[in-house]
Amino acid sequence: MAAPKTLLVLENFINGKFVPCSSYIDSYDPSTGDVYCRVPDSGKEEVEIAVTAARDAFLSWSSKSLQERSQIMNKLADLIEHDLEAFAQAESKDQGKTITFARTVDIPRAAYNFRFFASSILHHTTECTQMDYMDCMHYTVRTPVGIAGLISPWNLPLHLLTWKIAPAIASGNTVIAKPSEMTSVTAWMMCKLLGRAGIPPGVVNIVFGTGPKAGEAIVSHPEVPLISFTGSTLTAQHIKERSAPHWKKLSLELGGKNPAIIFEDANLDQCIPTTVRSSFANQGEICLCTSRIFVQRSIYNEFLKRFVEETRKWKVGSPSDPTVSMGAMISKEHLEKVKNYVKKARAEGARILCGEGVDSLALPTGNQNGYFMLPTVIAEVKDESCCMQEEIFGPLTCVVLFDTEEEVIKRANGVKYGLAATIWSSNVGRVHRVAKRLQAGLVWTNCWLVRELNLPFGGMKASGIGREGAKASYEFFTEVKTITIKH
Repeated sequence: MAAPKTLLVLENFINGKFVPCSSYIDSYDPSTGDVYCRVPDSGKEEVEIAVTAARDAFLSWSSKSLQERSQIMNKLADLIEHDLEAFAQAESKDQGKTITFARTVDIPRAAYNFRFFASSILHHTTECTQMDYMDCMHYTVRTPVGIAGLISPWNLPLHLLTWKIAPAIASGNTVIAKPSEMTSVTAWMMCKLLGRAGIPPGVVNIVFGTGPKAGEAIVSHPEVPLISFTGSTLTAQHIKERSAPHWKKLSLELGGKNPAIIFEDANLDQCIPTTVRSSFANQGEICLCTSRIFVQRSIYNEFLKRFVEETRKWKVGSPSDPTVSMGAMISKEHLEKVKNYVKKARAEGARILCGEGVDSLALPTGNQNGYFMLPTVIAEVKDESCCMQEEIFGPLTCVVLFDTEEEVIKRANGVKYGLAATIWSSNVGRVHRVAKRLQAGLVWTNCWLVRELNLPFGGMKASGIGREGAKASYEFFTEVKTITIKH
């Protein structure tokens, strides 16, 4: 008889120490379907202790010079980079993504987030104006807000958690963060490095648990004046309601239904492999993924043929296999949700060109019970279909044709979301015209996911409020004060 597997048991990190919890919830390995981790099921009690720790640490931390905070954050980045392989292995197992994606994207970016904000914090400037006729001078100062409540999602766990923690502590705030209960391991691993980097107790507190319990306690706490959330639009609506009585500052980075617009003068040799990647990278579980592809009529048939051929080259399998393009989806429930969209599309008369229900999925023996799905391409979908209107967040994309520039702009904007868009064209004038009229916070032309962290990141409409980036994050995590002196 085989010995039972030893489960990894996480603990909350509060005031510089790991603290056990009275109850725990199961976390699954998406590639096998097995429970492999126990995560604290925290609530009001744990959050209250974390608030006390963060409040007590705030004065000392916010009083440190920018150079001191920068030095500590660079040290933390060094430590994450030193343990990059261990972090990548854990992220892959916890989330289902390929080890290659975790190794080349998630963990390097998590370290870089600390390094980037450690640098940018040193270069912000304040304003000063003079009113000589009044013998007055005006200037501004920026001060940290206080305790930042940070809630991050499961798709890019450490990457997006550090994208919030880094600017928050760089600006002098203390933090209570809640990662997703489905992907908590790398956050717990990072906690082991905080003290070694020189971050004092209470500056970064990680409380694990679910949104309805731990998240609710953070959002509704009167001593947490600022909430940064990345996740679903529905959850964000609840956060706005719970935050309103306390006048909290909010940054909400939400869902997307991102279009790619491919004009007849597009370079298909570049466009097709990039659009396959933008549709299916990280199992399609990136808020910036392409889920609606509009192709001009004259190249529609050629595009569709080549796009399906390129999609079929993507190998799905064990995340630890370096040759696979796609790993497992986050959960059994999410897998079923995405598969149901394929069923709905078929019922509406759409054509499933490859993937789910069309091609067979061969998995290694150890992954038979994992949450896998082939990259799926659907054509001839109506604009009003749920597949064209709702965020699916999986390896499914819809390809439709269009005739004119005016028409495609209207159709691309015809959803409630407005996060990102991609334009493929060699006509510079058209690119500028279309980009300006698209209702999206980010527009890429002839590329995808090329990020410059100095520039604002965020969406319009139901894709959120607020922006993140060097200047935008600094402004969010601080309060500005105008001081006037008469002399």
